[in-house]
Amino acid sequence: MSRAAVAKDLVVAQARALKMPGLARVLESLARQAREEHWGYEEFLHEVLSAEQTSRRDSAVRHRLREARFPEMKTIDTFDFAATDGAISATHIAELARGEWIGRAHNIIFAGPIGTGKTHLAIALGVEAARQRRRVLFTRAADVVRSLIEARDARELGRLQRRLHQADLLVLDELGFVPFDRAGGELLFNLLTERYERRSVIVTTNLAFAEWVKVFGGDEKLTTALLDRLAHHATVIATKGKSFRMRKKGANETSNDPEDTSATLPKTGRRA
Repeated sequence: MSRAAVAKDLVVAQARALKMPGLARVLESLARQAREEHWGYEEFLHEVLSAEQTSRRDSAVRHRLREARFPEMKTIDTFDFAATDGAISATHIAELARGEWIGRAHNIIFAGPIGTGKTHLAIALGVEAARQRRRVLFTRAADVVRSLIEARDARELGRLQRRLHQADLLVLDELGFVPFDRAGGELLFNLLTERYERRSVIVTTNLAFAEWVKVFGGDEKLTTALLDRLAHHATVIATKGKSFRMRKKGANETSNDPEDTSATLPKTGRRA
């Protein structure tokens, strides 16, 4: 084995021992490029360290995305803004994707009928926050309330509350689908109150604010207090339009309909 090959193996082993896998992966190709282009030592060192930085950044983003527990990956560029009847601005969502509101501990509320893209946008903004290496946690409202009740009964409520509070962004999906009893409503109220002006929340709901009292066991005082805190520093985005899922289903059924010959008929010209 040549001296150069031995040195390369030693450097790779050292990089792995120092937990620098990015450097280890690119060492051979960058060393070859450095010899061919006559790089100086400083330039070569800069390139391998830059590769390690990129590797660590990408690894951190992957970890944040796994940690967030998104049910599926949704991105802004796959959202159909044209189907929202002008209710949602692509420019506005792109601005929110920068995450400045998270740094200010502000909130976002997506409110509208079922199937109008609320969860898609909530996940997409959560994904962007995770890519910025922020701590994100996605959960359905009913699931987090159930977890809080179970933790309370097991006398582990404080531990769960601390874990939830660590998230820079909590994505609370489907608030309003399942009503809570008084105990569950109070636990959710305490969770969101603890985050007020400290951490950000995205909420998706199919209910108007006036209907939230139904979710919280008819407790008007608790509901009013919660809305006061949640909406104080919030961007409220109302979604509308036909359900994305129903529209997609209808399109699929039309395309599979043997009676439908519109796809094969020639188009007639528009008469003046």
